[in-house]
Amino acid sequence: MSKEPSFQSASWRRLRRNKGALFGLVIIAVSIIVAVFAYFIAPDPSPFANRIILEIGGNKPGFKQDFLLLKKDKNVASTSFFNRLMNGKEDPYYYVPIDSHQLIGDSVIIQKFIDEGLSERQAFVKDQLASSPVINQRFILGTDKFGRDIFSRLLIGTRVSLSVGLITVIISLTIGLILGSLAGYFRGRTDDIIMWFINVLWSIPTLLLVFAITLALGKGFWQIFIAIGLTMWVNVARLVRGQVLAVRELEYIEATRALGYSHMRAIVRHIWPNIMGPVMVIAAANFASAIVIEAGLSFLGIGVQAPQPSWGLMIKENYNFVITQNPMLALAPGFAIMLLVLAFNLLGNGLRDALNVRGKI
Repeated sequence: MSKEPSFQSASWRRLRRNKGALFGLVIIAVSIIVAVFAYFIAPDPSPFANRIILEIGGNKPGFKQDFLLLKKDKNVASTSFFNRLMNGKEDPYYYVPIDSHQLIGDSVIIQKFIDEGLSERQAFVKDQLASSPVINQRFILGTDKFGRDIFSRLLIGTRVSLSVGLITVIISLTIGLILGSLAGYFRGRTDDIIMWFINVLWSIPTLLLVFAITLALGKGFWQIFIAIGLTMWVNVARLVRGQVLAVRELEYIEATRALGYSHMRAIVRHIWPNIMGPVMVIAAANFASAIVIEAGLSFLGIGVQAPQPSWGLMIKENYNFVITQNPMLALAPGFAIMLLVLAFNLLGNGLRDALNVRGKI
């Protein structure tokens, strides 16, 4: 006699057959790997990929430039693996853009690049330079107006988008599950009070509410995450309330009351596991929405602050290039936002079908 597959294995098989959901899952997995190892992948591993070289600002994708590596006046300590993983490593050299160089004895004669068609002759002794004093670097997506590598900042900016989505989902699920469960399980006055509070917050535009919370908490990396999370729990609470209202009348919940189990045990051990399907779907949607909201707030200047790279902030810093010679500076982070949001939406749709979630969420 063949054994019936479990609900989890059957759901995973249905999810694997959904090509859109698998595409979204692959994009999300790649984004997580990039976010974790961003400082090892990025051509510019300095903190926040903030290596400013004003002479080469605003160049197009594929731009190449020779650099002379000039030692800094101070000794730059070596960086441990963990510190580089989290914060990058400080450059031990100044990157001096050059047009040409010539080795003469113990000296290096260079034509320092200042602007197109403009250079300056300078000389350095080898003791002032790296062991390999001249390197050629290619900027895959070009450089912004400060001469920073767009590709490196794009990779490190992945951390912000995934972090804001994760923290927002944790906050929204925590508050939404608790308040929605209390309202649906106890009903009566508890339900009336919680639903009144939910309806008040529901009537306030999301961006306006985020502005208010941001003004109260201040601008910053963590503040914006908390602000977005505190505005996105309402739809989770409404969904959970409806699910709990339906489940609480089923026989197995009546049995928990007859056996004398506490309300908390009935909710956590017996109701929550059976309503997680719709909750997972709405969590994926909230993840995508949080990425878009963070990008919008950073574009408006009240989200993540410079020099921390954020895709929305990168669009703000380079949007004027869209109508000039180099639109890719603003389009690249825009495409990244679109791709990651699409991935979470496709995954959410796949979860909805795989978990047999019925009704409109």
